Amino acid sequence: MRLYIPNSAFLGNIEGFIRKIDTNNPQSLEISFNDKWISVHPVVLSMTVALARDMTSKGATIVVNEAVAKSSPYLARMGLFDMLGVKRPIGSTSESAGRFIPLRVLGTDTELNDFMAETTPLLHSSPQAADTIKYVISELVRNVFEHAGYPNNQAVVCAQFFKKTNRFSLGIADAGIGIQRSLEVHHGVRDDLGAIKLALQPGVSGTTPYFGGAGNNAGAGLFIVKGFAQVSRSYFLVYSGGALFKLLKTPPRRMIGLNADPEKDRATMANNLPYWQGTAVGFDISLNRSKDLADLLAMVKDAFRMEIKQRKKQKYKKPRFI
Repeated sequence: MRLYIPNSAFLGNIEGFIRKIDTNNPQSLEISFNDKWISVHPVVLSMTVALARDMTSKGATIVVNEAVAKSSPYLARMGLFDMLGVKRPIGSTSESAGRFIPLRVLGTDTELNDFMAETTPLLHSSPQAADTIKYVISELVRNVFEHAGYPNNQAVVCAQFFKKTNRFSLGIADAGIGIQRSLEVHHGVRDDLGAIKLALQPGVSGTTPYFGGAGNNAGAGLFIVKGFAQVSRSYFLVYSGGALFKLLKTPPRRMIGLNADPEKDRATMANNLPYWQGTAVGFDISLNRSKDLADLLAMVKDAFRMEIKQRKKQKYKKPRFI
């Protein structure tokens, strides 16, 4: 297999990175880099590490082509060399506080809580807004814990704050069973893109065939995160199996609408992509709207509750015969 990290791969143009993933020869993984400079979305780095960890656990050989000096400081400060077991280039260390959280693996609630504590300095917002964003992050990580499948139910995460645009970006990836396999038992879905679209609907959970979930799993995770991206006018990406769903930014003058059906979203969807074993999720948040984030999350939760209520009414509504 081959993975090429380009000079630029953010959510707006990430399809170029994904389409170049070479899935041939699963006995080895070659990771190479652009030879000039690199600045990519955290989800690209999370995917790289998740794939390398999974292949290493299966006995595959990992070959990392040496990064040139221009790229080394960025890759080193994000923790890529450390996570891949490659020697750091000399002089490439960098203080991360307030700008980024290097790559790490989360597999327990304690590790998740530690990560959440480190996230606060990157958010540059009020405590209430910061708590709201961390709630969204927690939803994503717990999705991995609950649905990726043992032993790959660990989340590889990293985050970055972009001062120029006042944007917070997070990437999370796993090498688990993927969304389609998680949903096929109770929902019978056989297609990767169909599975992603189903998972984005409120009340759909891999733990039960009933809408609204069961117990502590309400099937709200991805719908809440997608809705949060919608109301903050940001990108949101889900890539699993051979399919991708990418929510596009809501234009400034367009009214925001929360759609239970992802087919109604302003989004890019693709199938027949290089197969990704597991799930990768990336999203951006514009912190210029941080004062509104708590209200926005409440709006998403209300939409979730209303959709579940409507579905239950439709399910149990009895036909009338005259």
